[in-house]
Amino acid sequence: MNQLSVVLPPPYHPPVPVSLAGKPPAHLRETTQERLPFTVRVVSNQTDLAKAVSIRAEAYGRHMPEFAEKLRTPEALDIEPGVIVLLAESKLDGAPLGTLRIQSNAYMPLKVEQSVSLPIWLRDRPLVEGSRLGIVGGSIGRLVKMVLIKATLIYCENEGIDWAIVAARSPLDKQYDQMMFEDLYPEQGFIPMRHGNNIPHRVLGFEIDTGHDRLVQANHPMLKFMRFTNHPDIDVQIDRNVNWGELFPAPSALRAAPPLGRRPV
Repeated sequence: MNQLSVVLPPPYHPPVPVSLAGKPPAHLRETTQERLPFTVRVVSNQTDLAKAVSIRAEAYGRHMPEFAEKLRTPEALDIEPGVIVLLAESKLDGAPLGTLRIQSNAYMPLKVEQSVSLPIWLRDRPLVEGSRLGIVGGSIGRLVKMVLIKATLIYCENEGIDWAIVAARSPLDKQYDQMMFEDLYPEQGFIPMRHGNNIPHRVLGFEIDTGHDRLVQANHPMLKFMRFTNHPDIDVQIDRNVNWGELFPAPSALRAAPPLGRRPV
């Protein structure tokens, strides 16, 4: 077992309150509405899933062509309980522009747990893992990527999720650093993923409950887009009687506290 998983991380020290001068300008804190040239929704049928799989394989093919051939058909995990697949679809012609898979640990361990043991302070907590991010190339792809990340965080808030976790290879890990994801194994860095052809990845997490405040306190460059812009074209609502967070016991006082030291942007 990973030794880091049985050692409690450093105690969390709340940020020192900032003065008004350190807060984002008022115009950034006013919520506005913005329409996108595409929609993001949860895959609900085989046609949707086929579109998501096609853009997934295309995206992986640009960097990992041999592995991409294995992604031309849906994976078993795509249709497991507690798993959703997001699809970004062009309003103009319905073409798939991006996809991301979100797995909850409500029914089974996260995929990343095949390669690492989660830190003890994350065990038995409602978590999701984002994986199989695939987007079209060009400037529209960069926008799609950010909207898919935003959609994931909205989904987590709706579902009572504590942490969103990703495993990212270089240089893709930097985009999560920029979004204030935190390294769950900072002393190990890149870890070979046994479930991913032993390709080294960093395992990073984003604490949902403190995410808004951390972005505000950092006056993050994506603050307006992520927190103070309403995007009606994002729809991640799931018709269920309970959310995933309600399936887990309440954490102890020790484990409820954010455990990692916070870094500036």
